[in-house]
Amino acid sequence: MALINVAAREIHCKIVYYGPGMCGKTTNLKYIHSQVPRDTKGDLLSIATETERTLFFDFLPLELGKVRGFLTRFHLYTVPGQVLYERTRVAVLNGADGVVFVADSQRQKMQENIDSLKELARNITKQNKNFRDFPIVLQYNKRDLPSETLVPISTLDKYLNGMNWQRFAAVATTGVGVFETLRAISKLVISKL
Repeated sequence: MALINVAAREIHCKIVYYGPGMCGKTTNLKYIHSQVPRDTKGDLLSIATETERTLFFDFLPLELGKVRGFLTRFHLYTVPGQVLYERTRVAVLNGADGVVFVADSQRQKMQENIDSLKELARNITKQNKNFRDFPIVLQYNKRDLPSETLVPISTLDKYLNGMNWQRFAAVATTGVGVFETLRAISKLVISKL
């Protein structure tokens, strides 16, 4: 849920990067953080335990303009993707205004993508939100790998995009599709405001 800071004339929105382990969520955030101008972003912070970590930072995307006289500040979070950290994912997802679901395009990761997306649907629904109306953008990451190891985009759409969400092919390590994905989810979140 967006928070409004009247004194600073800012609306704070939370976007969570969600997906299976090692799909590129952290790589997305690190790339975005490295490219955003220093004076518009906070530090890249990590909440780490012995076995997991959650990264986050906030930034003020000046090109999106104002919403009724208020600047919009986005707080970007990743969740740990490994199966055993579901409680942490639920906690990080709490209060989210939008989600980027990062899917790993490799064939051997298809079932993990499907399972992670089903878990996302359950977790959003548990928070008394309508999954069908919730702002979600898909990112099909790792499209730079050899074609024989990749699932075609049409197949990813068939199994992951039954809701006809916006989706982007990406290579998070080089930034391909990263800001397109971020712009799309940011616009969806702002339109919900």
